[in-house]
Amino acid sequence: MRTNSLRSQRGAALVVGLIMLVLVTVMLISALVMSTSGFRSVSNMQFREEAIAAANRAIDQVISSPFMLTPTEETISVDIDNDGDEDYSVDIDEPVCISATKAFGADPSSLQVSPDLTVASTWNTVWDIRATVNADENAGGAAIVVRAGVRALLGEADMNAECT
Repeated sequence: MRTNSLRSQRGAALVVGLIMLVLVTVMLISALVMSTSGFRSVSNMQFREEAIAAANRAIDQVISSPFMLTPTEETISVDIDNDGDEDYSVDIDEPVCISATKAFGADPSSLQVSPDLTVASTWNTVWDIRATVNADENAGGAAIVVRAGVRALLGEADMNAECT
């Protein structure tokens, strides 16, 4: 009887070994897929944050210029890592004047001055600036739109020319 039971168990160790090998392989492949998707997720977030930073840097560049006197659309190249190479190309739409309100004037002075020289001829204007980073034009493939609101003081002539 003993020889009969040994013959029936001859291939069992091989089958169990192969099943264990398949299970370990499946676990390793699933761990690889999970780590790869995590890496992609982190990379995409990095590219997105860089694209937002590039758009904000371009908006800052526009704001630091007298954009409200001649609002035009433009494309600004941004080197986000300061290595001398253009990393992102940011398209700035033409700034739009949303509203204009008369700035509060000072108490009337006893001196008679021209209205052009008084605070009463100054206007608080609110501008909308829209920056777009396109996915096909940058290194990371991130597409982003950033909008900023800016308040600027304008004289009455400039306000009438740009905000009406």
